[in-house]
Amino acid sequence: MARIAGVDIPKHKRGVIALTYIFGVGATRAKKALETAEVSEDTKVSDWNDEEIGKIREAIGSYTIEGELRTEIQLNIKRLMDIGCNRGIRHRSGLPLRGQRTKNNSRTRKGRRKTVANKKKA
Repeated sequence: MARIAGVDIPKHKRGVIALTYIFGVGATRAKKALETAEVSEDTKVSDWNDEEIGKIREAIGSYTIEGELRTEIQLNIKRLMDIGCNRGIRHRSGLPLRGQRTKNNSRTRKGRRKTVANKKKA
């Protein structure tokens, strides 16, 4: 099993698919990394030798990935909340950010339904 950027990459998958297991590496970036490392996209990870793995590590190392990327994203969200912009306020209150309606949907962001009981009549 190859280990790149602190992530165990599955050895039974093709190279392009396996590299997407790294946070911050999608299909396009995986293809580009394999291209710069001069490794075929279709070869399985189990067929890579140590030299190829080293080249791939080097190619992916030039990107912001894994912990560093997660930290950067969290800092961006914190910045939005600190300056008090609309997106920051929506982040703080756990609502969708990008203009979606919230009357019927957005259960993922809002969580489980909280039933509000009616006031009892005297």
